[in-house]
Amino acid sequence: MEQNLKSSVALVSCPDYAPDRVEAAVEEGLALLGQNILPELAGRNVLLKPNFLRHASAERAITTHPAVFRGVARALQKRGCTHIFYGDSPGNPVTDTPARVAEACGIAQAAGELGISQADFEHGRETEFPRGHTCRRFVLCPGAADAELIINLPKMKTHALQRVTGAVKNLYGCVYGLEKGLGHARYSDAASFAGMLADLHLLLKPRLHIMDGIVAMEGNGPAAGKPVKMGVLLFSADPAALDSVMCALMNLDPALVPTSRACEAAGVGRWKPEEIRVLTPLGEMTPGEAAERWGKKDFDVCRDPIQPDRGGTGRRLLRMIQKKPYIRRELCVGCGVCVQSCPVPGKALVPGSRPGQPPHYRYDRCIRCYCCQEMCPREAIAVRTPWVARLLLRKEKQGRFSAEGENRQEAKK
Repeated sequence: MEQNLKSSVALVSCPDYAPDRVEAAVEEGLALLGQNILPELAGRNVLLKPNFLRHASAERAITTHPAVFRGVARALQKRGCTHIFYGDSPGNPVTDTPARVAEACGIAQAAGELGISQADFEHGRETEFPRGHTCRRFVLCPGAADAELIINLPKMKTHALQRVTGAVKNLYGCVYGLEKGLGHARYSDAASFAGMLADLHLLLKPRLHIMDGIVAMEGNGPAAGKPVKMGVLLFSADPAALDSVMCALMNLDPALVPTSRACEAAGVGRWKPEEIRVLTPLGEMTPGEAAERWGKKDFDVCRDPIQPDRGGTGRRLLRMIQKKPYIRRELCVGCGVCVQSCPVPGKALVPGSRPGQPPHYRYDRCIRCYCCQEMCPREAIAVRTPWVARLLLRKEKQGRFSAEGENRQEAKK
């Protein structure tokens, strides 16, 4: 493929969150992408859109780190940008406000020191989008709808529904409060939810994506996983390409991530490794070569294929083998946040009969959006694959390996 048909992703090593090192890494990443990556910024309203999933300290790797926020903001100010705002809509607006999350993770302090104001992410404005492939109507926060230029600051994390949450998924925080839960109910399978996210990118057109991968999250993400050092910052104008390089670092096939194909179909970006060039201080690389140097082969992320949604009997059978959330009763305090977070009409969780007693699931109603798992403040909800699905996957792999062995034997004859 020709160079000009490839998407560029810059990768810069950064071992920790020391402010000077992060600022230098941000400048290096922007330089690798080229001087045209950012337009004239003077007089324009620029939104920095971090990940404010929920109230948590920066060390837990749930939110974008304030050092990365500061480094990007300083780079913009050096380029003459004087109208910078920031904001995101947390996962559960009932328990968290943008200001509360910003204070907890340290971004509010960094913004205050730089004279950056918080944008309005506490109200909603209906926005029609006739060009949408999956979604033709969004309820956006004014802070996102009014921005002239958006710079997306995602966190490198795992995600139960989409496998990963990165540049593509992070833009969902531009949707207003409780409307995000309703979006999970409307787009209840991974493919349609990914299609909606691609439409959101078409509508908002973020200019640049800078991913905080200095400390990522593996395992039970995006809020209850384990922080893991990856030591990188990723930069790209193409969110699908950036997420694809993230997948390479995680040793995850990007084809297993629903947003990859959704973005390709909508014309948002490219995800196939042969369509991406990784720009590093050591020279240009393929995603695979970058993964050899900076990746983690045993990164804890689900690599099982996502089953397509089906109606009727097919859907009932599918639910028998789909991953499902479950409550770790020894950690649950019966706070009810999971019940509040469930977007399903009538709820897929039933509160405990006594105060402090764990709720229980009605799996026939559960749409596997995993909002409950994301928002549990005690990390008491995890996701597991039913034994039937594990057995089928094992047999499928055994059959595939057996067939490959037979093909090799046939080729030798």
